[in-house]
Amino acid sequence: MKTTLKSTEVFPRMVELRRTFHRYPELAFEEEKTAATIMAELKRLNIPFEYGGVGGGVVGRIEAQDKEAPTVALRADMDALPGNENTGLPFASQNPGKMHACGHDGHMAMVLGAAALLKADPPPGNVVLIFQPAEERGGGARVIIKSGALKGVSAIFGAHLSRHYHVGQIMVASGTITAHSDGFTIRIKGKGGHGARPHEAVDAVVVTGLLIMAIQTLVSREINPAYPSVITIGKVEAGSAGNVIAEEATLQGTIRTTNSEVRKHIMEGLQRISNAVGELHNASIQVEIREGYPPVVNTEPEAEIAQQAVLKVLGESGLVAMEQPSMGGEDFAYYLSQVPGCYVRFGACRERCEHIPLHSPSFDFEEDAMKVGAAFFDQVVREAIAAYSNRG
Repeated sequence: MKTTLKSTEVFPRMVELRRTFHRYPELAFEEEKTAATIMAELKRLNIPFEYGGVGGGVVGRIEAQDKEAPTVALRADMDALPGNENTGLPFASQNPGKMHACGHDGHMAMVLGAAALLKADPPPGNVVLIFQPAEERGGGARVIIKSGALKGVSAIFGAHLSRHYHVGQIMVASGTITAHSDGFTIRIKGKGGHGARPHEAVDAVVVTGLLIMAIQTLVSREINPAYPSVITIGKVEAGSAGNVIAEEATLQGTIRTTNSEVRKHIMEGLQRISNAVGELHNASIQVEIREGYPPVVNTEPEAEIAQQAVLKVLGESGLVAMEQPSMGGEDFAYYLSQVPGCYVRFGACRERCEHIPLHSPSFDFEEDAMKVGAAFFDQVVREAIAAYSNRG
């Protein structure tokens, strides 16, 4: 990345903030010290804010003289993930069992960097800086919406760091960006017994094995391959000893879809297959489905504004198209159900770097990506305010 970015001047402070967030990660709805660090920085920048308390968000505001001017919001997520970090970084997590394995530490630092730029050179409009709790679980975006922070907001922009792209690249697209992310639990009850006398029992483990394989046929044999879909069973619990036939078993998994009809078919299919397998083996099977985040669907005008911001900050080489929607979930979708907006991805990897997935205990990102992110956020606010002012 050869371009000298406007955000270079605030980069050292962003690094300092990011590393502080990284050292002291907090889980969803527990982001007390994280919020305190954000509020201290907003005070330093002389940006007024509101705080919803532990479990709530921090919302800063840069107000224009013209109160009728357009209002643009930026969003960062505050929460970390459960897990033990093994990055070996000198600023690695000091909170056992918790780590920033999804880049939220960088997201907060970038929005604070953009806040510094916007405060130093205010645009002719209003800016709302949203730092929300609990993106990873709990849908903390709904807490922000309930607080009224989106009142009067013309559009909202958010982003995620991604090691699928290089530093100096930003992926922008209109339409569907992420998938529905639903969860399920299946409870199997058979009849326990001695391992030497299987004819006297109904083996919940055998039923579980058949059910796991049958469920995978929902995607491989019942869904049009043109519609990306995933069913993953990530947790299986059964049994108490090697010579005891298990009476009960529990499966937990996730469903990822980008089409509402496919989503409905898979949910109904889980119940149908479970009923059939239970009938086949004389077992009782209960299916519980938990609706997760809806898909993120970028509005076209705001995606165009984001693209213009990328072109001004990085040039044509910095703008990357989306190959296909991510099957990940993201509660930014809740904001987009209320106001227009665009969610983008910042490249966070050097060329020929090793791919380390999000949520891995080894996850890290190139800190130079924060220069790009802050510069983009600063510019997209200015582009949006200009666009909305011209429409008026």
